[in-house]
Amino acid sequence: MNVEKNISQLTRSLPAGCRLVAVSKTHGVDKIMAAYNAGQRIFGENRVQEMVEKQPQLPADIDWHLIGHLQRNKVKYIADFVALIHSVDSIKLLQEINRQGERVSRVIPCLIQVHIAREETKFGFSAEEIPTVITSEEIAGFRFVEIRGLMGMATLTDDTDQIRREFRGLRELFDRVKTMKTPPNVRFTELSMGMSSDYQIAIEEGSTLVRIGSAIFGERS
Repeated sequence: MNVEKNISQLTRSLPAGCRLVAVSKTHGVDKIMAAYNAGQRIFGENRVQEMVEKQPQLPADIDWHLIGHLQRNKVKYIADFVALIHSVDSIKLLQEINRQGERVSRVIPCLIQVHIAREETKFGFSAEEIPTVITSEEIAGFRFVEIRGLMGMATLTDDTDQIRREFRGLRELFDRVKTMKTPPNVRFTELSMGMSSDYQIAIEEGSTLVRIGSAIFGERS
């Protein structure tokens, strides 16, 4: 698997306004450095422990994105360096992110995860909850959290029409919330959707961040 070539081809294929998150979970520091040397600076990890182990071994200008399910008791380990948390799926998690942001004196950028897939195993708020959550006084009171947008994972299926409907619905929700009166710490600029199997559909439907792993690094180690 030629990591440098894959990075180059992917980044050239992305439209303006869409960025690549190279999903480096289970892959070693050597593969991450190969992607880094090809110009990649945003890397996504699913597990806090893995991110914390890799971060000190790699260049300081890497933006680390936490894209997997985040437990509240793990926030403290990444609060001082994480560039974006994609997977915020509860108010209680936001409360803890705010608390840890205050502890390390930095505002932590987050995306709200929306449950758009048919699988019950996926996490996230329902689409119906989002307008109320985003405009709530509780969100407005988080001084160390900034809500940058939404994240969603489509159903794992070969039905591309269904995947497109799910991504399109999330984009429409994103656009609708952008027109609403929201607190100062809510600035909708990012829509994270699309992985190796469906990122091209996600791009067509307006994704600004695509999370791609196997198409860059090969199958998981």
